[in-house]
Order: sequence, then structure tokens, then C-alpha cells
Amino acid sequence: MKLRKSVLFLLMTAVLASIVLYTNNLGTYYTSPSSRNEFLEEVSSFTFGGEISHLNILPQESSAILKEPLGNIYSDNSIQSVLNYSDDSIRDNSRITRQLTEESLSTSDGNKQAVDRNPIQLVTDTVHEARTDRGSSKKNELVGGKGSDGAKIDPEKENNSQNSEHILGNSSGGKEVKHVQHSSRRSTKDSRRERGKTTTEKENEPTVLLDARVRHLKDQLIRAKVYLSLAATRNNPHFIRELRLRMKEVLRAIGDATKDSELPKNANERLKAMEQTLAKGKQILDDCAAVVKKLRAMLHSSEEQLQAHKKQTLFLTHLTAKTVPKGLHCLPLRLSTEFFMLNSSRRHFPNEEKLLHPKLYHYALFSDNILAAAVVVNSTITHAKDPSNHVFHIVTDRLNYAAMKMWFLENPPGKATIQVQNVEEFTWLNSSYSPVLKQLGSSSMIDYYFKSRRVESDPNLKFRNPKYLSIMNHLRFYLPQIFPKLNKVLFLDDDIVVQKDLTALWSLDLKGKVIGVVETCRESFHRFDRYLNFSNPLISKTFDPHACGWAFGMNIFDLKEWRKQNITDVYHRWQNLNCDRHLWKLGTLPPGLITFWNHTFTLDKSWHVLGLGYNPNVPHKEIERAAVIHYNGNLKPWLEISISKFRNYWAKYVDYNHLYLRECNINP
Repeated sequence: MKLRKSVLFLLMTAVLASIVLYTNNLGTYYTSPSSRNEFLEEVSSFTFGGEISHLNILPQESSAILKEPLGNIYSDNSIQSVLNYSDDSIRDNSRITRQLTEESLSTSDGNKQAVDRNPIQLVTDTVHEARTDRGSSKKNELVGGKGSDGAKIDPEKENNSQNSEHILGNSSGGKEVKHVQHSSRRSTKDSRRERGKTTTEKENEPTVLLDARVRHLKDQLIRAKVYLSLAATRNNPHFIRELRLRMKEVLRAIGDATKDSELPKNANERLKAMEQTLAKGKQILDDCAAVVKKLRAMLHSSEEQLQAHKKQTLFLTHLTAKTVPKGLHCLPLRLSTEFFMLNSSRRHFPNEEKLLHPKLYHYALFSDNILAAAVVVNSTITHAKDPSNHVFHIVTDRLNYAAMKMWFLENPPGKATIQVQNVEEFTWLNSSYSPVLKQLGSSSMIDYYFKSRRVESDPNLKFRNPKYLSIMNHLRFYLPQIFPKLNKVLFLDDDIVVQKDLTALWSLDLKGKVIGVVETCRESFHRFDRYLNFSNPLISKTFDPHACGWAFGMNIFDLKEWRKQNITDVYHRWQNLNCDRHLWKLGTLPPGLITFWNHTFTLDKSWHVLGLGYNPNVPHKEIERAAVIHYNGNLKPWLEISISKFRNYWAKYVDYNHLYLRECNINP
């Protein structure tokens, strides 16, 4: 009996020792900070003495329950796979989670790392590693793949999201996953529907003008004026007083506003009040025919006023263009004062021996505008390859002679040579020699300019420009007389800017022609019939009305051919024929077209680009590649009315920091 009890005791001791040994090993196994791949082993096996043994006391747990669900949790197939999991698998997973939690909490202090970890996260990581080992092929398919919306999928983020949703779905019967997926789809559809609805509403939304209220207020004023002028409403003094009061209120509200944002806060109240008053007027007068008749009369009157304003604007523009700005009037006075204070020995330019050298490059510039002449010289020298070979001959009038000379004495053009002459010193240029001088001094010409109210007004204000009274404008027809020892001269207007080296013009073969020009017949009004009176038989028998015109501004002259063909006499003859101004109006281009008819050599248009003084649409490419740009027209670059986008081409050759310019308040 004792032996039997001893055997039974030994057996019970062995069983209890085995259970204790298993429990310790299992706790150590789960709480060790080993790699997550260890969780894939069978939890019913343990290693003892290098051998793997199985405990039959605990039921065998298959690792198959840790297999991942197939597919994306956001697709129908994946949701169905989650829902198809058996209840047994769900219960088993729940039991494993509880067991892991209990084992983790029962570990010693030396293994606190596992205690800090969320048990659900432990299972999530386990499933993630299981997918990594057993689902590599599936993962490779996802790498570089795209979702249903065409966006690239990050495989790691996609896997984590799938595993989390799978475990949480299993622990709650799979309802949460379905709910999340359904909500995601619904929110996506709703957002797309909202975006589409918003876009459609924006497209169908009527466009509201920025000045809608301003226009409405102005229309009310027009309607009010109609009621004021009709007999039916004028017989109602109470209504007239109210209407005039409302008109004053509306006028104050509008003020100078051109947009609704500029209107005062009470504009809406004024608009409503005026509308109510106009409604009263409509009740008083219901005769539509009378209102229409009055509106037509008002429209006709407005058109006449518009035409009058256009004429006035044109006149003021011409007046502004020909009026000397205060700064340009101050500058010659300041320079003249300095010139007369100079010692006579300091009033001469250097290199005077080059002035008559025929091999050098000579420029002719006739101007009374000091600043404009300075820009021409500065821009030419800036682009000249060898400035020492360039000679500038400037001719001005008596009033500006001292100032022009002082400017270039104070600001010499580098290595170039310069000469300033006074037109009054040309004793050969008198009325007995020049028909134009005789005409400019005639009584009819004085009446045309200074007694314009007694004679018929010319419809084209351009030809009533007082500059045509100046002989300076006609000196271009006397180049051989001004430069008797020169063979070639390049004529430059004072409203041009040079952008490239012009040396090549002197080496051009003009093929027996007198003048090199850039034709301007790309537009119809630049043809001969625009400048000459072809109703006169002298003109119609000699010239072609459709011949291409050209412009002065940058012209190369062969003075040898000029003298040979006696061009000056041709000019004098036509000037005598036009003494009554029946062949052409005043100016220099019409006589130039006549004088040099069949004597012009056509240059490439890139040498001379015109229109910067009247045409804001001159192409930028043409300006950039042009050798010379010309501000012909009224909008000169030194005036405030100039075309702003073209002004910098001229202004960059002006030193606005110069003492004289600052004293005369000449600014860019």
C-alpha cells in the first residue's frame, strides 16, 4: 500500500513538474523581445534539451487561423472574404488575443517591453509578418500598382491598413469593416456629386458686371431727364421737385465712380428711391411714342457732342505736342547763361580738322531741341564700332545756338567729333534764293497761321502745325549747299534713337540714286495719293497715286549724285508751282516725295522702323531688330503724352542725374 502511494506521488510530482516547466517556457517564449517571426511557430511546442516536444495536455493550435484575408479590404471581394470567415476562426482569434494579454501582464519586470505593447497591435504585427512570409507574391503584385482612381498605391501602407481592418473586423463580427467601406464609398460619391453640382452651378450662374449698379444709376438719370423735358410731367410741380431731388442724390452717389465697389454705402437706397419716383412718372405719362421721340432727340444731341469733343481732343493733342514743356524751356535758358559766362577760348570743340574730311562718317542733324539732339548723338556713339570716325553736324536756330553748344561742350561725345552751327549764319539761304522762305514770309501764310478765324479752317490740323513756318524743317533740301565738300551724309531726325552701328550705310552702292529710304507702303495711307492732290493735272500726269511713300528720319544721301542731277532746282521748281498750296499742304514729306521721285534706293525695313510716336501696336520684334527707331507723330518721347511702353528706348540715353536736368526738374 505504501509502495502504491509512493508511485502515485511520484507520478503526480512528474505531472506537476511538467506543467510548471511548460508554463515557464511558454511565458518566456511570448515575452521575449525576439523577432516577430517567432509568433508563427506552434504555440503547443517548446524546445527542451535541443528537442522539440509537444504537450498533449493543451489542444493543438494550428497556425492556419493566422492566414491573411485575400484582396483589398476596400474592394467587394475582400469584404466578402472577411465575412466568409467562420465563427470558429473568429472565436479562436479572440481567445488568442485574451491569452496573449494575460500572459503579457503576468511577466516579470525584466520583460516590460511586451507589457507596453498593445495586444491588438501584437496580433496585427503577427498577421503582417505572416503575410510577409506567405503572401510575397501578392505583395509583389501591389508594388508599383495603381488603385481604382489611377493613383499609385504604397504597398506597405496598403498592407497595414488591410491587416488592421481585418483584425478589428474579426473581433467585432466583421461589421465594422463593411461599415467603413460603405461609408467611404458613400462619402466619395457624395463629394463627387457635390463637386459636380458646384461646377454646374458656377457654369450656369449669370455673369454679373462689375459696374452694373453704376450703369443702372446712369440709366435712371437718362430716364429722369426724359421726364423733365416732357410737357405732361412738367405740369406736375410736386413730381418735378421730387425728381430733381432724386437726380441730385443719384449724382452725388455716382460721383466719379466707374465700378460698383467705388459707390458709397447709400447707393442702393438712392437707386431704390429713384426707381420709385420714376414709377410715379410712368403713371403720370403713359405715352410711349413721346418718350421714344425724346430719346431719339437726346441720342442725336449726344452724337453731336461726341463729335465736338473728338475735335477738341484732337486740337488739344496737337497743341500739347507742339508746346514746349516747362523743363525743356528751362534747359536752354540755363545753358545759355553758362555759355555766355565762358571764356571765348573755351567755346570751341576739338578735332575741327575732321569736319570736312570726306572719308569719315558724317551725320546731319537739324534741331532746336537740346535733349532730343543729345539722345541722337549718345545713342549713335554708344553703338558705333569706332566713334573716332564719326562726325556730327548739328544745325539749330539763333535762340538755341548758345545752349546747344554749351551742352556738348559740357558733355562731349567721347572720341567723336561734333559741330554746332547757327542757321542764321547761312547767308546764302535767303528769300531770293529759296522759294519756301519767300512763301513763309507771305501775308497769306501769316493769315493761315495767325488769323485762322478769317480764313476757311483746314479740316486736317496736322497741316496747320506752326513748325512748318520754320526754315529748320526745310534744311534737308539744301544738304549739298550746307556741306559743299562732303560726298555722303546720313540725315537723322531729332526724334529717333539709334540701336545699332550705322557704318555700313556709307559703303552701300545706291546704284546712281540720290537717297536711300525705307518704304512705308504697307498701309494704304502711306502712298502718294495720301499726300498729293491728284485732282490737279500737274500731279496726276506726273506721279502714280499708288506709288509707295517713304519717310524722312534716317536717310543716306549721295551728295555727288545730288549735285550731278541738280536735285535742288527740282525742289525749287515744284515749290514755286505750289505757291497757293493747291498741289500739297505744308510740310516736308510731300515735296520730298516729288523732289526725289525716281531717285530713291530702297533700304531693308530693319534699318528704319517708324510709328513709335502714334502707333502703340508697333511689333516688339521689329523694334528690337531695328537699327533706328523713329518716334514720328505727336506722341514724342520727351512729352508726358508719349506712349509709355516705348518711352524707355529713348529715356535710357538721358542722364537724368545731370545737374542741369535736375535744376530744370526734368524727370523720367
